[in-house]
Amino acid sequence: MSIRLNVRGICCLRPGVPDLSENISVVSIIDRFLEHSRIFYFHNGGDAKVFISSADWMTRNLDRRVESIAPVKDPAVRAELEEILGIYERDNDSAWDMQPDGGYVRRRPLPGEPRRAAQEVFMELARRS
Repeated sequence: MSIRLNVRGICCLRPGVPDLSENISVVSIIDRFLEHSRIFYFHNGGDAKVFISSADWMTRNLDRRVESIAPVKDPAVRAELEEILGIYERDNDSAWDMQPDGGYVRRRPLPGEPRRAAQEVFMELARRS
């Protein structure tokens, strides 16, 4: 089992710590736009569950505000959200991978690999539609 987190801001969880979080990875995508998409995908033993939420799960958002989380049932919408998550995972230019010590290493395309910055991919998809 692996846990992949795309965290835009502060993350206190240290990924890749032996015997504690070796199955967890944390990536932060920093680019032109400040995004706040809240998509939750749970593999659930092959019966995937997808949710959208109005806010991140920080104390300030849960203690003094009304927030919501809802399951996504429509197959077309679920597929679109899963593709969005895939675009984030494939980002090899504006993504930063958190290390076990809390530091970050920026992803870069491998030699000969095309550049895939998530926000540029989203802008191109928007232009096409």
